[in-house]
Amino acid sequence: MRRTYYFLPKILIFSSLAITNLGCGTAFLNFNQIHPARSGEPTALTSSLKNLPEPAEPLIVAVYSFRDQTGQYKPQDGGSGFSTAVTQGAGNILVKVLADSKWFVPIERENISDLLNERKIIRSTRQQFGMNEELPGLLYAGVLLEGGIISYDANVVTGGAGLRYFGAGGNSQYRQDRVTVYLRAVSVTTGKILKTVYASKMILSQSVDGGMFRFVKFERLLEAETGFTFNEPSEIAVTEAIEKAVESLIFEGIAENLWNLKEPGKKKEILDAYNSQKEHDSKMDVLNQLTEDRRQTASFSISSANFLYKGDYAAPRFRPGFETGLGYNFSPAAGLRLRIAVGELATQKGFKNSISSANLDFQWRYTPAYRFSPSLNFGVGLIQNRISGRRFSKANLGGGFEWLAAKKIGLAASLDYNYAFTDLLDEKINGKYNDAFWQVNFGVNFYFGKKIKNKKRLAPGAPEKPKSKGPLQDF
Repeated sequence: MRRTYYFLPKILIFSSLAITNLGCGTAFLNFNQIHPARSGEPTALTSSLKNLPEPAEPLIVAVYSFRDQTGQYKPQDGGSGFSTAVTQGAGNILVKVLADSKWFVPIERENISDLLNERKIIRSTRQQFGMNEELPGLLYAGVLLEGGIISYDANVVTGGAGLRYFGAGGNSQYRQDRVTVYLRAVSVTTGKILKTVYASKMILSQSVDGGMFRFVKFERLLEAETGFTFNEPSEIAVTEAIEKAVESLIFEGIAENLWNLKEPGKKKEILDAYNSQKEHDSKMDVLNQLTEDRRQTASFSISSANFLYKGDYAAPRFRPGFETGLGYNFSPAAGLRLRIAVGELATQKGFKNSISSANLDFQWRYTPAYRFSPSLNFGVGLIQNRISGRRFSKANLGGGFEWLAAKKIGLAASLDYNYAFTDLLDEKINGKYNDAFWQVNFGVNFYFGKKIKNKKRLAPGAPEKPKSKGPLQDF
């Protein structure tokens, strides 16, 4: 009972802080207030779209239809509902984006029948009252813009993390969906498709919650919960994807002389910036992760090593050591490493031995085009008992991961199992199994030399780099 009363104040303080935190956070974010109507919020691309270089002359375009072609319904926990996953009014979004860009003058075609009926009413009214004034002719377009929302992929990435201890804890979950739009420009006079572009946007949904569920004393239960859920609006994601498609259409049209700049002297500067951005986008995979050739041909590593003996003596313990190495990478994914380590094998009582080892390893990286890459390695080498001076051959198998903190610096961790081809490593023969030891490394890799180039990307899902056919065809 005394222990219960001892912990009760701490629990109550924790609960009070949690509730206070929630209240302050809620008040700060205004989740519980009624908001008045406001103008539509801009996306991350709205500002750049409105600040595009001016055209020589805006182009009159017609949009008859820009529909949802996915046939996708909104995903729910129990299946799909009757609501569509994306907006059915993408044509209205496209018309606004075209007008915002100031490169196009969109004309009404989606509801052309309503416009023609209204013009008939005006003509009949004027005739009825003897007015002979004719209506001006309708504008006609030189280019049709076609396309639509062609893909909505739900649950492209899902994940989360959580922790709970003695009835208290929390967890976080996230999900990413993906929407893709296609846009093409068609010449009205010839029917030729002048250009086709597409753009995609990831849609984020996430939830964070925490709580406590615990008996603080007999028949006294304390329960507290807090959390929030955020779903990125799909309409904003569709708007941003359409804005990106329109922006790409403008720049690619400039590159192929489909339309011209008001200041032609800035064409090269503008296209160079667009080329750079498109080259960057071409290195992004479907998960929106940057993939590129990151490593040089040679590397030098230095790390702390921890050895755990596995042999004829009982009660082994970890002992510190040191390792350094040189590596040669003959492709982004594969390479050879020469590793030299010194350390100690020991048990709780009765055994302690200093060793040194040299390994020649083959290393294979699973995702070399990413900053974070798991790896596997295996090799052979020699191990020396530094007390007796005897040397033995061995083999090793291991794995680890590396995170590139900078262009030429990587932080690495690895675990290796080293198997000696002898039972005399600890100077004792007992049983039928040879001696061995585990080695855990934490260190830094420094890369130098020539950067490795590879025509075919080795990262899963990463596209191949297109061959250049000239400054205009690179688009």
